[in-house]
Amino acid sequence: MANHTSAKKRIRQTARRKDINGARRNSIRTFIKKVENAIIAGDKTAAEGALKLAEPQMMRGAQKGVFLKNTMSRKLSRLSASVKGLAA
Repeated sequence: MANHTSAKKRIRQTARRKDINGARRNSIRTFIKKVENAIIAGDKTAAEGALKLAEPQMMRGAQKGVFLKNTMSRKLSRLSASVKGLAA
């Protein structure tokens, strides 16, 4: 157990950051699932709309360090290609 004030503060900060990062991670995964479900359904307009909403969230998650930048770039690229490949 922490005995120093600074160590106690660090524990509080870490717990708070863990909650925030977990919520952000779940939110991003939900955005990605919405795009994937629209792709599976074959609805190009819905997929494009969902991708347009998901992209800034994904990049913000990478910027905040919740996910690696290359991971989000790769996922975004693959989702974009899948949406582009859908029949109009």
